[in-house]
Amino acid sequence: MDEPVRRTSRRIKEKQNQEKKQILSPKCLTFRSEVKNTRKAVKRKKNDIEEEENVQETQSDNDREFPPGYREGLSKYELERLENIRQNQAFLNSLKLPQISESLRPKPKPTQKGLKKEKTETEMLPVRKSLRLQNRGPQTAVSLEISPSTYKSYEKIVKKAPGPIPLDPVNLDEDYRVPEDLLNLWNEVPLKQDTKSLDLKSYKEVLQKLSVKEGCVVKVVKDRICSAAFHPSSSSLLMAAGDKSGHLGLWKPDAKWGDDGVLCFEPHSRIITSMAFSSHPCNLITVSYDGSARSMDLEKAVFEEVYRSTSVLRSFDFLSNDCSTLLFGDGNGDVVVVDRRTPGEYESLHAMAANPLRSVHVHPVQQHYFVVAESSFVNIYDLRHLKRGNNQAVCELNGHSRSVSSAFFSPLTGNRVLTTCMDNTIRHNMHTGRWLSKLSAVWDPKHQECFVIGSMDKPRRIQVYHESGRLLHTFRDMDHLTTVCSITAFHPSRNTLLGGNSSGRLHIFTDRFIN
Repeated sequence: MDEPVRRTSRRIKEKQNQEKKQILSPKCLTFRSEVKNTRKAVKRKKNDIEEEENVQETQSDNDREFPPGYREGLSKYELERLENIRQNQAFLNSLKLPQISESLRPKPKPTQKGLKKEKTETEMLPVRKSLRLQNRGPQTAVSLEISPSTYKSYEKIVKKAPGPIPLDPVNLDEDYRVPEDLLNLWNEVPLKQDTKSLDLKSYKEVLQKLSVKEGCVVKVVKDRICSAAFHPSSSSLLMAAGDKSGHLGLWKPDAKWGDDGVLCFEPHSRIITSMAFSSHPCNLITVSYDGSARSMDLEKAVFEEVYRSTSVLRSFDFLSNDCSTLLFGDGNGDVVVVDRRTPGEYESLHAMAANPLRSVHVHPVQQHYFVVAESSFVNIYDLRHLKRGNNQAVCELNGHSRSVSSAFFSPLTGNRVLTTCMDNTIRHNMHTGRWLSKLSAVWDPKHQECFVIGSMDKPRRIQVYHESGRLLHTFRDMDHLTTVCSITAFHPSRNTLLGGNSSGRLHIFTDRFIN
């Protein structure tokens, strides 16, 4: 009985040995075709050599992981298995999968800075019940009751009372005093503007140095930004922005007061269409669709009323170097001359067109000339020869076929006029839709041949053009510039650019960052 058992065990061992010999070990197969000695072939050979060197390096690294003499006592099959493991590991290392997975990992969302979101209580609606459970028969007509608190469109806009409005921030407590450092910055005398412009090569180098970081994106107002401006101070940055509901926000990036340096006021009840800082003594002039023009005075802590119209006010500009005389354009197609020293009254009123005036801008040198954007026309008028009605333009700038939203003289000399129109003249998509502010091209006050404008293209960007229509620079940032910035402006003396979007945020591109 012992001999048959031994024979069968021998047969089983012999059969297992034969099966081991027949097993093909998995290997990394490579295919190399014979090609001529061309440039591509040379590059392929170089790449193959580099891959072999990498494999050898990984093999040497793997050998270091094992103690010396680890191959002793291993069978041929086990050695081939270890070799296959090394080759597969080298192939996986060449794919750089950890680096790829790290790049694909979603980045954490930046923390929101500036104004905080208001907590709104959700309205509890009554529980719906079927007519059968209420023991009521079928009804053909149902009365719908819409409460004004549920829908914003039904809320009535309450106009601000005439006269001065106290300077009370809506994002702070009632007992508020203007910070001392804000007053000092507000009253700082700006430096005289340099009349010399950089050449285009140097100007492009300056633009390339400007960038945006996380601390340079802050929510300044509650709703969509419709206008923005820089304070003329060169020692520190101070910006103002107005939104569609009449809020006015001030932002100083390195300030400790307010919400991350933001103070929010409500001087108007409707869209703030235009704003500008006056010269020393400094005031911020704002105009709105509610028909009022106000002057923000920090020393008196009030918003003084400069002028009140029965129509909407769209734009304004200063008619004198001391900023005491203003020129307004309203929704009735009239221009109004107002002296700030006699608030509430106007010096003269002139009918210009039947359509609303979208913008008015005064010539920087010859201040009796001003340019008006009216419907699809751009005209230049002489203030000295204006009448009550039937006024004739001294110059008509033709060429646009659709609605013109703005027209501005070039800074320093005023020998150019920059217009923004819905006909996409510079091959720029101007169709922002209902929920975005209209794009408006504005000059760089430091360079009278270049201007900046937002863009509807993706990824989101802000673009700087030469007067010839040539694109000079594009500002992009995949992390911090993710929305359309319809409102843009350059600082009058510093290398800084701002952009405002529809959620009330300001973006700063600068070469000097704040901690």
